[in-house]
Amino acid sequence: MTERAPGTRQQALSTPKAAGLAGVVFAVLLATAIVLARIALPEGGGSGHMEIAPGKRGALQTATELVPFAGIAFLWFMGALREHTGDAEDRFIATVFLGSGLVFVACLFGAVAAAGTVLDAADPTGFGSHFAYTLLTTYGMRMAAVFVLATSTIGRKLGVLPRPLVLIGTLAGVVLLAVGSTVPYCELVFPAWALLISLYILRAARRSA
Repeated sequence: MTERAPGTRQQALSTPKAAGLAGVVFAVLLATAIVLARIALPEGGGSGHMEIAPGKRGALQTATELVPFAGIAFLWFMGALREHTGDAEDRFIATVFLGSGLVFVACLFGAVAAAGTVLDAADPTGFGSHFAYTLLTTYGMRMAAVFVLATSTIGRKLGVLPRPLVLIGTLAGVVLLAVGSTVPYCELVFPAWALLISLYILRAARRSA
């Protein structure tokens, strides 16, 4: 058996730590962006007329600036999860895992691009605002639900996640899939779940070091 070079082994051990930390960053950034967006748009985007709360335009602008960094951190978070599961993976579930994660990031970036266009307009209403809101809260969160459920399934089948985290993930996925944007701040379920998983990965990486 070929022995790994010391530098290669050190990199293999440190990668889950760095990527797990990226999951924490993703959770914090996305949760902050969701809260700022909800504060700026208390009525949501599903009503016939969307208005930014007085004096909260800056909060919405900050939210749109945070989301791209959250998306980048999420890609590292996906890498941390794949590294944690190891080489033994179900191809079908792994495909759903990767597909839903990438579509979620695409929805995230598309919603921010649409929201940025709305902010540049004199009147932040109409098609652009509804498109951004629907893309993020309806399609994006549904893809997040599929991602959570796929991750929980992988964790259960391969035994790489403890049973409580699998149960929490399954419940979080069902809530995101069934409730969606109908309950204000329900979107925070996703970053909260990501934070729990990231902390577990960091703890597991620390034990294996």
